[in-house]
Amino acid sequence: MLNTTIIRSMDTVTIEPVRQLGLSSCRKVFLHLQPSRLVELALARNEGVLTSTGALMCDTGQFTGRSPKDKFIVRDDTTENQVDWGDINRPFDADAFGRLHTRMLRFLEGKETFVRYAYAGAAAAYRQPIAVVTTKAWQNLFCHNLFIRPTDEELADFEPVWTILSIPEFKADPEVDGTRQANFTIVDVSRKMILIGGTGYAGEIKKGIFTALNFILPVEHGVLSMHCSANVGQQGRDGKPDTALFFGLSGTGKTTLSADPGRQLIGDDEHGWSDEGVFNIEGGCYAKVINLSAGQEPQIYNAIRFGAILENTRFRPNGQEVDYSDGSVTENTRTAYPLNYIDNALIPSVAAPPTTIFFLTADAFGVLPPLSKLTPEQAMFYFLSGYTSKLAGTEMGVTEPVATFSACFGAAFLPLAPERYAQLLGDKLRSSNTTVWLVNTGWVGGPYGIGSRISLRYTRALLRAVLNVDLTDVPVENHDVFGVQIPVSCPDVPAELLRPELSWSDPVAYREQALRLQDAFQVNFSKYADSQVVTINQVSHAF
Repeated sequence: MLNTTIIRSMDTVTIEPVRQLGLSSCRKVFLHLQPSRLVELALARNEGVLTSTGALMCDTGQFTGRSPKDKFIVRDDTTENQVDWGDINRPFDADAFGRLHTRMLRFLEGKETFVRYAYAGAAAAYRQPIAVVTTKAWQNLFCHNLFIRPTDEELADFEPVWTILSIPEFKADPEVDGTRQANFTIVDVSRKMILIGGTGYAGEIKKGIFTALNFILPVEHGVLSMHCSANVGQQGRDGKPDTALFFGLSGTGKTTLSADPGRQLIGDDEHGWSDEGVFNIEGGCYAKVINLSAGQEPQIYNAIRFGAILENTRFRPNGQEVDYSDGSVTENTRTAYPLNYIDNALIPSVAAPPTTIFFLTADAFGVLPPLSKLTPEQAMFYFLSGYTSKLAGTEMGVTEPVATFSACFGAAFLPLAPERYAQLLGDKLRSSNTTVWLVNTGWVGGPYGIGSRISLRYTRALLRAVLNVDLTDVPVENHDVFGVQIPVSCPDVPAELLRPELSWSDPVAYREQALRLQDAFQVNFSKYADSQVVTINQVSHAF
């Protein structure tokens, strides 16, 4: 590194791994800087501005969300017979990956870069040491917030296994590089490297390593990797700590519902379930903030302070106060902050195996019960289905709610066939006393446009009743379409709300709508007709 200046904030941070990253032609390498210094540099480089709470507000540019069609996995001897190739897992040539990596390193010649060491995975037995190389100070701060931060002792001899190279300014040439367009995210499991270019959306970084771990954890360790949030209470069943998991797609309440002041937060998005228990893959939270309010989500609201990042938000007129109702740039406005910004976060983020699992769905048809208990077979069915709704107006041509299915509540990040993850879940459910509940955080009293979204207050009351074991002796009724078990009463929740057909003015219209959704479930599940995991006949009489 004859021509490179390395600037680091602590003498304990070893520079040896930097020599292996191919950054010898960079003008400066900022190694593992502290958040305050990164904020200072981000402001000086016009990468963002400070808000009234001290958070750093940045724009991600053209891309304000992930670009699934531009994500690839290198196809080689390691992945050939393991990855579920198709529209989600697009193959990329190994030699082309090498050439693209070389071009990206050449692009960095004479430029400033930021390097951060971190871990993915809170459980020492399964964590992956990573080095992230970025050209943006704010993206380096994002990685400080979202990944697990090594101790000073660990930094002294840190040896990264994975490398993530993120260069928003680098645009690929599809004819030369083999990409679909100028932006790309490519995961190479054999090289243990992720290349990201042409996009400033930092979520590609965190989801890139999550994709990698969704391969490594099940294949190499038999650990179930999960797209879910998790928390733990200290007085659950038998007076022992109880771990709860919250699966759900974007907009279903995964982050909001796991941020419970009465329970310790394990994490809000990515976890592993090993024989020993549940562990967070990340060291921070990446929460949506559209329409965020202190009253509804106080923990998230209060975490947005100095050191936190806001993406694509806007100020109220004539000031530096953020207008969280402003979706003029994107509805996908977000904040990234370290887990310890939540007062009751569990650190290290490792807990016992789950006693309770919630599948969250925002049903815009308004027909699923707000709370229902699932048999193990039904749990497998709904896990493989991963149902929620697209709403009218969210996409061109969508004029009424559309059923959306994402296997295992995270198909976009799953390199293996969904049945592999479902089988792992089934094995764990059969060997534990874990209960599984389906929670509709969507509409009641009618579909979207007629009914109303269920109050967060009621949803929290339903979850609280489950976790406090208040429903143990409550009678249940089977839903005549979906076959799930519905409690007839729940503290602090109107009884008529528990049976969705009772909140509709037209019972016939309700049943017709429920049967349409049931048909959509069946059509989606037909792709698993040959699966040995679960069949429709095992789920219930309704299917």
